[in-house]
Amino acid sequence: MVARRVGRGLRWAGRWAGRAARHEWSLAVLAGLLLAVALTWPTLRDPAGAIPQDTGDPTLQAWQIAWGGHALLTDPARLWHSNTFFPEPYTYAYSDTLLGFAPFALVGEGPVAAVIRYNLLYVLTHALAFVGAYALARQVGAGRAGAAVAGASFAYAPWKLAQAGHLHVLCVGGIALALAMLARGHGWSLRHGYRPDRVRPGWAAAGWAVAAWQVTLGFGIGLPFAYVLALLCLTVATAYALTWRWRRTRPAVPRGLLLADLAGATGFAGVTLLMAAPYFEVVARHPAGRRTVAQVEMFSPPVRGFLTAPPESWLWGPRHEAARATLGFPGEMTLLPGVVLVALALTGLVFSAWRLRHRLALAAGVLVSLALAAGTTFGGDGDPGYVTLVRHVPGWDGIRTPGRLVLWTTLLLGLLAAGALTVREPAPAGRRDWRRAARAALVLPVLLVLVEGVNRTPHVPVPAEPAALRGVRGPVLVLPLGGVRDYHVMLWSTDGFPRTVNGFASFTPASQRRTRDATLGFPDVASVAYLRAAGVRTVVLLPRYAAGTPWQDAAARPTDGLGIRREQVADGLVYRLDP
Repeated sequence: MVARRVGRGLRWAGRWAGRAARHEWSLAVLAGLLLAVALTWPTLRDPAGAIPQDTGDPTLQAWQIAWGGHALLTDPARLWHSNTFFPEPYTYAYSDTLLGFAPFALVGEGPVAAVIRYNLLYVLTHALAFVGAYALARQVGAGRAGAAVAGASFAYAPWKLAQAGHLHVLCVGGIALALAMLARGHGWSLRHGYRPDRVRPGWAAAGWAVAAWQVTLGFGIGLPFAYVLALLCLTVATAYALTWRWRRTRPAVPRGLLLADLAGATGFAGVTLLMAAPYFEVVARHPAGRRTVAQVEMFSPPVRGFLTAPPESWLWGPRHEAARATLGFPGEMTLLPGVVLVALALTGLVFSAWRLRHRLALAAGVLVSLALAAGTTFGGDGDPGYVTLVRHVPGWDGIRTPGRLVLWTTLLLGLLAAGALTVREPAPAGRRDWRRAARAALVLPVLLVLVEGVNRTPHVPVPAEPAALRGVRGPVLVLPLGGVRDYHVMLWSTDGFPRTVNGFASFTPASQRRTRDATLGFPDVASVAYLRAAGVRTVVLLPRYAAGTPWQDAAARPTDGLGIRREQVADGLVYRLDP
């Protein structure tokens, strides 16, 4: 008897597992993962020793993720006061933090683990972008092929290849996924409008939670998303009020949905304000950290930038070399969303499953997002224009690279394209074979979009942690100090997270400038006295990196009479400054 029950249970579990494996969303997630591995290759070929694009920002972000996990595990109260830029506070807020990825850092320690973690997240963010946009397109009423085009373009648009070294820019999947969940929770789609019987408060709450998580990945992408959500809420509230006034009856809103929205929006606002507080503190302490209109103007792309692909694009990179040469800052100005995507979106303006008013709304969104992504190129440096947002919208002055807003252009173009590839009416019985063939042909646009996303991104070796830094006791100063090399020092500091003077950001704190100036002659009486007074107890000199810097002959300088101990460790020198 027991054996029969066990057998029935196993058969039921097997059938359930089989149905789950064949379910659309299981297949979508699997496709997203497989595409991510293939289209980011060779990232996973050597996840411990190489990193995409370069060893600048990616090593910084590997440290950021690692520090978030370390702080949450050891001392959450000191999360924003990281181990770098000693003795400055709030140093974790010197750039976008990727705090939302901190749970991944609860596993593994040290620089190698940080690099592996970064590479895995680099691949997974592409998968999330595909799945998120696919889910959004499906929720608003697109067919599978149209949704696949929306997902593929959002994850692998040519412009994103230029951002291969900026994980916080690639992490946009939460935006599309949150919008999909919110739309599902509110029972709304482009094809069917609002359907009260489809309202699901749980999905709405989940959408707000994902939106809050997206903000924790960085304000460069999260802040415009927060304003988009605010505008959507304002639009819904206005429509509700107008409907009430015109029809003289109050539209029914399910109590559960209202509570989910109130709780979700409150939680989202709370997370946003908590994330913003340390950034306001940093700007108050370091006015040089505030973005200026001149910086925004420097990164604002010309119109031709939206038609130009980065060199990392396998298909368009070599063909657009001459066009890139005319751009002032190609890394932030090569913003091609995709030739196939644009063609499909234009087709979607004429032939689409979406109603005309929805097509026009999507097209208007494309134009507005393009104008914003152009920065000061559209409207100049006066009012009204992009500068109006910089001057008057809270937090907008922190966005110095407006071209990244093209992510909204890409998402909206994807929805227009999805409408063009969606069959609106069921086929008559006699034409089902023809309709199957047509659906099979819809695979071609998906493949063409993916071809435009094939990369030529370089994957470079990560500098290994010098033996002299292993187990070093802080506060420590690593020489040479300053420049992009400090990114590597930050990564190496994940070995125990000693407090470190080194650090690199878009501005240099006054204390670090003073330390640099005071230690140009290290080791000498003045520099040793200064470092002791500042609380620095260890100095590590890395001669192999010192060539061409003021410390290139520091290894040969005498230490007699300074009261310090010097030790040779492999190819580095460790100076102990104990009193």
